[in-house]
Amino acid sequence: MKVIDFRFRPNVAGTVQGMITHPVFGEFHAMAKYPERAYSQTIEEIISDMDKYNVVKGIITSRDAETTYGLASGNPGVISYLEQYPDRFIGMAGLDPHKPDVLDELNTMVEKHHFKGAATDPYLAKIPADDKKFYPIYARCVELDVPIVITTGMAALVKGADPYHCHPKHIDQVARDFPDLKIVISHGCYPWVNEAIMVVYRNKNVYIELSEAEEAPFGDGYIKAANTMIGDKVIFASAHPFLDFKGQIELYKRLPFEKSVLENIFYNNAVKLLKL
Repeated sequence: MKVIDFRFRPNVAGTVQGMITHPVFGEFHAMAKYPERAYSQTIEEIISDMDKYNVVKGIITSRDAETTYGLASGNPGVISYLEQYPDRFIGMAGLDPHKPDVLDELNTMVEKHHFKGAATDPYLAKIPADDKKFYPIYARCVELDVPIVITTGMAALVKGADPYHCHPKHIDQVARDFPDLKIVISHGCYPWVNEAIMVVYRNKNVYIELSEAEEAPFGDGYIKAANTMIGDKVIFASAHPFLDFKGQIELYKRLPFEKSVLENIFYNNAVKLLKL
């Protein structure tokens, strides 16, 4: 069974060390015991492991939160992977909505460096997903015909972050205001499981990946919804290397997904979304 991993960062030494000492997420990573299970590999070893597990594409979601948290754009680092392995990795350009040249950045990443989409972090931008500062980004994504990844989650131990900026109601508003914008909810909008499911169900342009929330309390609701309501819009994402992609693939095979649904989650839904 082919796999497309929609949240994959190659665990080269610099990336792993950067996650351990991360100025914003480092405290959370320590609480989750990431330093105890982290390991680094060469890019050649990573590609070899991807081959063993039939992971044909890894989506590298970048981030830019320089205005609010001093986290400079990760886009330059992603470019190197796309240049080395253009058939194996796909980039999502991290965007800071507060920067005046944000649309130029998006244009450059898509048109020059062949990124396949954009990515935002409302809680790191300190504004909700439906804040009008995001709207020029959404409009440009529609013009470029590329999806946007909206990273959600509880922002655990991130100082000054408001998780309610990622509430599903804000994404629902964006989906209604931009019906031609393809949206990927990253990390499942946890803990708002039911609300997130209904936003995906009622908006044909909204997809969801569940990374880090599959086995969380009430996370079984995602699996039930995939089997009955939204199986054509759930996408596999491991959150590698925070969660090892190999273990996450095995987890999905153990979870009670129907076989046809799992095939869509692992591969078909991402192919449709990205027009591969």
